[in-house]
Amino acid sequence: MSKKTKTTKSAKADQPSMQIKKDAKGRFWVVPKDGGKEHGPYESKKEATDAKAALVSGAPPAPAADEAKPAKAKKVKVPKAKRVSAIDAAAQVLAGSKEPMNCMALVEAMATQGLWSSPNGRTPHATLYSAIIREIATKGKEARFVKKDRGMFATKA
Repeated sequence: MSKKTKTTKSAKADQPSMQIKKDAKGRFWVVPKDGGKEHGPYESKKEATDAKAALVSGAPPAPAADEAKPAKAKKVKVPKAKRVSAIDAAAQVLAGSKEPMNCMALVEAMATQGLWSSPNGRTPHATLYSAIIREIATKGKEARFVKKDRGMFATKA
């Protein structure tokens, strides 16, 4: 029979075994293999490796990225004033007008009053016409506009 020798635990076995893991956000964490407290997150793998070496040697690790930097205050977005749509501006122009107007005259009046201007479109009058006709068709008696004559619109009285 062969002689069995006794093996002694090495110094490495006494130290906790650690591993570096990367989360879904790309941050690195130092985690004990047997479970326990996680250390991190660290921005780079080098920071995590340095922290792992410090933890294994028994020294306190360097502060993690979140612990080192103070939290940034989020910027508060100031809501912008909403622009008036073409059909809403047309309703305002027609409300101030006593006579029915066609869409070409409506677009010019909206631009001169500063209510609405075309964003580089070639035929804003045609777009406005179709929007008014669509509102009349869908809303029926609830629509803001009335078709008086061919191509002429007025507000509901």
